[in-house]
Amino acid sequence: MDSNILIHRENELSKVVLDICFRIHKLYGPGLFESVYEEIFCYEIVKENLAFERQKAIPLVHESIKLDAGFRADLILENKLLVEFKSIELLADIHYKQVQTYLKLANLKLGMLINFNVVYLKDGIKRIINTY
Repeated sequence: MDSNILIHRENELSKVVLDICFRIHKLYGPGLFESVYEEIFCYEIVKENLAFERQKAIPLVHESIKLDAGFRADLILENKLLVEFKSIELLADIHYKQVQTYLKLANLKLGMLINFNVVYLKDGIKRIINTY
């Protein structure tokens, strides 16, 4: 069995995500649309043989009502890791809080917020843990 298929834990998945993002950023740098980075990332993650869902609608249930799309996750890898892409000038506190909310709604432990619109990608990467 291919060793990539055996990747299950969130931390191992996050390492794969980072490797791909660093390669993309090295090739193209900052300044592209978020959707471009997402498309290239998905192309690369297919080559890793990892299961993912892109632009997945996550429902929100409030008491007796269910809203079919509380939000759309950019990517969910292996049903374990949520990845949100940005291509903006500066990440704000609200972006971190949004990912925490997404993690809660999706019932996931770990999320990654990745802003490609930075000179050094390491400055645009944030790991976010579900604190709920």
